[in-house]
Amino acid sequence: MHALLQALLIHRLLPNGFTNRDLRALIAPLLGTSFEDITAGKMTYDLRRLRAHGLIARIPRSRRYQITDTGLRQALLFTHAHDHLLRTGLAQITDPDPPAPSRLPTADRAYRSAFNDLASYAHLAA
Repeated sequence: MHALLQALLIHRLLPNGFTNRDLRALIAPLLGTSFEDITAGKMTYDLRRLRAHGLIARIPRSRRYQITDTGLRQALLFTHAHDHLLRTGLAQITDPDPPAPSRLPTADRAYRSAFNDLASYAHLAA
């Protein structure tokens, strides 16, 4: 989904919109696959979901799409959150020697401990 939102942001700059094929060409490298690995059917499914949620709109009498204002806002929000919050947060949690002290590794340990306690209490393997 992150790759799809990133590709939408790139296509926002195209005045004539984008096609299924254009989107496939951009998503493939973002996912680390080849163009042939992403079928037109899968892309059609993703386009249908994006249209249903109002993130893109079909240009009348064409097979081209444009990102909507709502789609732009949501794509910017989620890609920004991923790039600046999630990625840096995961880096802080997994870094054995962080450059600066942070409360995030402590919260991560507390969360994992609480989850393991709950699993033990329910007699489940954590």
